[in-house]
Formats: sequence, C-alpha cells, structure tokens
Amino acid sequence: MLDLSNPKGLYIGGQAVQTDGQNFLCKSCIDGQVLATISAANSDDVDRAIEKAHKAFEAWRLVPAPARGEFVRRFGNQLRKHKIDLAQIVTMEAGKISSEAMGEVQEMIDICDFAVGLSRQLYGLTIASERPLHRMMEQWHPIGVVGVISAFNFPVAVWAWNAAIAFVCGDSVVWKPSEKTSLCAIACQQILQSVVAESADLNVPKDLSCVVLGDGNVGEALTANSRVPLVSATGSVRMGKRVAQVVGARLGRSLLELGGNNAMIVTPTAEIELAIRAIIFSAFGTCGQRCTTLRRLIVHRSLFDGLLKKLCSISQTLPVGDPREKGILIGPLIDKQSYDAMQLAIQTAIAQGGIVVGGDRIIDGVPQGGYYVKPAVIAISASAEVLQHETFAPILYCMAYDSLDEAMAIQNGVSQGLSSAIFTSDVREAESFLASTGSDCGIANVNIGTSGAEIGGAFGGEKETGGGRESGSDSWKAYMRRTTNTINYSRELPLAQGVNFDF
Repeated sequence: MLDLSNPKGLYIGGQAVQTDGQNFLCKSCIDGQVLATISAANSDDVDRAIEKAHKAFEAWRLVPAPARGEFVRRFGNQLRKHKIDLAQIVTMEAGKISSEAMGEVQEMIDICDFAVGLSRQLYGLTIASERPLHRMMEQWHPIGVVGVISAFNFPVAVWAWNAAIAFVCGDSVVWKPSEKTSLCAIACQQILQSVVAESADLNVPKDLSCVVLGDGNVGEALTANSRVPLVSATGSVRMGKRVAQVVGARLGRSLLELGGNNAMIVTPTAEIELAIRAIIFSAFGTCGQRCTTLRRLIVHRSLFDGLLKKLCSISQTLPVGDPREKGILIGPLIDKQSYDAMQLAIQTAIAQGGIVVGGDRIIDGVPQGGYYVKPAVIAISASAEVLQHETFAPILYCMAYDSLDEAMAIQNGVSQGLSSAIFTSDVREAESFLASTGSDCGIANVNIGTSGAEIGGAFGGEKETGGGRESGSDSWKAYMRRTTNTINYSRELPLAQGVNFDF
C-alpha cells in the first residue's frame, strides 16, 4: 500500500528527507480539505538531489539500454498493480473523475511499454563518407540529469512521459511537481523505488529518481543548476519563458509544453453528431483544465445557430459534482484562483460583445469548499481580444466563418499552437488543413477532437506552446546527446573537401 501519512519535502532515492523550508498545504480540490502539510525543499536541498542524481547517472549510463528497458518494464507492471490506488490520489488532488484518473495512470503504463521497446531501438545512422576507406556514423549517448517540472492537471502522466524515456536513454531524473499535486508525486516515487529495491540484478542506482517539493523557487533552483543539461517543463507561458531564460543563460536545453488555446473548425460537410461528442469532451472534460482543451470553436455560418443551440443545451445538463461519484462527468476547478480567472474571462468576453450561457458557480449538491462551475458557452466575434488568451477553465468560445481560408486564419491567429481539429467529409478540406499552409499547431486532427492524444505520437506544439516534444515517435532524441564519428581504416589520411596540407 502507498503511504502518504508523513510526507517530506525531499525524496532522494528511497529516502524521505525532512526539510526546513516554508510549510505549504496539500489540499483536495474536491472540498478544500487539507490532506497534508509539507516543509518545502530549499535551494541546498535541490542541489543535493541533483548531486545524488548526477552520481546515479554516471552509473546508470553504463547499464546496457535493454537492461534499462527491463527496469522500466518492471515499473510498468508495478503501476498496473497500483493503478486504482494511484488513480484515487489523482482524483483527490486534481479533481479528475474516476475514468479520467484511471486513464491517466494507463498513460503511464502505456509509455512504459513504449519505452521498453525503445530501449532496443536507440538507433544512429551510418553515413556515406566522401573519403575512401572511411566510415561515418552517429551515436546517441545519455545526456545526464533531466529536470522535470510538471503541472497539476496531469500530475502523474507527464512525469512518466519524461521519466520512462529518460530512464531507457540512460538518464536520471529530478522531479519538481506542482505543489498542488505533491502527494501524487510522492506516490509515484514510492512505486518507482519499490521497483529499484527489487532490481539489484539490473544495477539500478538508488538515486536514479529524486523529488523536490515546493513552489516556483524550487523550480528556479532546478533550472539554474548547470548539472541539469535538460529541463522539461509543463505549465504556463509565463513559467516557460522564465525556464527558457534561466536554462538558456547557461546554454542548457529546455523542452517546453506550455499554453494551448486550441481551436476546432466545423465545416458544412461535417457529421454533426460526431462533432458534438468531440466538442463536449474536448471543451469540458477535466473541467476544461487540459492543455489540449478546446477553447475556440469555428463553425460555418450555415451551421452556427443550430450547433450553438445544441451545445448550450447539452453543456448546461452535464453532471457536475464530486468526481468520486458515479455518473459525474465534470469535477471541480483546481482552486479559487482558477475560479476567479474564469469569472474574469467571462466578464471580459461580455464587455467585448460576447453572449454567455453558463459559467456560474454551483453551490448546491456539491462538496462545500470546492469550486464547481457550469460550463460556459460564449458566442463572440472572432476579432474579440479575449480570444488571444487561454483561460484554464470550461469556457468554449464560438464564432462563425464563411470560407475555409477565413477559418484557418482565425485558428492560426493566436500566439499559441498546440492542438487543432477539423470536422469535414471533404478530403480536400481535410488535406488543406493538414498541409503546410493549414494548421500551424503541433497536433492537427481530422474528425476527432483536440483532446486525448495517444502516447505513440510526439506530443507538443509551436509558437508560445514552446516547441517541445514529449512521449512517442522520436522524442527520445531530446533526452540524449549525439556524436558524429568518422573511422579511417585506410593507411592514408585524405582530408575532406579535397584540401591539401602536405608538409
């Protein structure tokens, strides 16, 4: 069983360390109840964790990659055993309904399975040399300590996306989770360390994974340390810009997953009932607190009034309440700050000509102390300034278009570029959407929503979304360093480009 009864601010391998930083509260967003009080890590604690993780890296990089994959396979199996327990902690801290919490843990399991196969596929290229009797090739080597900064909305999966890949690549990890979901991180660390303890045959260093808890100051200390060659950060654009500045100042690497502000286009040939199902989940699942949440719906003018009416009707009847209860589809916002931001966005939209349905707080029939809201559907002009900003809440802005070129201009006309979708039965429209002149997002979908990415594809976006890629495909390359090797097996020493340097 997972033990969260006496949480600490620092976890170095299997050891929980008492810190003397400022206390912070772990609360359940379901009812606002305090779950634990934790003393935060300070900068010295962070440096200590990094030092331990660096020593672990020096040993781990010598373990063959398939053996590293075997360790991750065992971790995935342990996650299967603890799936229900871990999902319940996710629900308690992050407010996800049970099926979404279980789905998040399943993402962890899936990325472990992916990483196991990857451990035998860390390929480099053999390259034709212009010089006779020479061979060129590239190799990929472990990069070092990977710093992971994660957000509250995916409190376990995003860490696993990074950690599972980093481990098979030969790296160690220091994790700074959101202080709003610290217990989720402690639970993950306990599960991982149980596998480390049972994997002596694989020579797994006990400090392969470390956790540092606290606020932004802890993240700042992690990003500033030169022994962390890669920082993978998920969160707001403001936070990501700060990470990029700090890491860039020391010429380190940053992998950023930031704002979304995602859009969907609904064309005249769309299957409307299919589109409605996608819109409702994409816009209101997880109480609108996904980076891939649908924020902007761009509908052909011929369909606009009818679709808007249906969305308003459905959105106001969705079951909102305690995410632990059967039948509930929308849990609470994470905290009062999120609720206040939602109300400010709604008032701003009204001031800019928006017509709002929903968005009010629910008091009756829900746990007291939590921030439960009706989803908001807002009909608004595509030129409204409020559309330029992402509010992490269940707000769906709806606007009309006349031509596909206009719709694409609206979709791409924001500073974020994570996820996008089009609903159409016209192959020309679909291919135009996916072309280089179409969606400018890292994720572009046809006839599915913006939310719910699979781990097999590289996840991430462009522009202010940060440009990073995590999870599947070839994103593993971010966690390694590349060397180009040239081997001369002749008895001559010809120079490249025909250069002569005889003496």
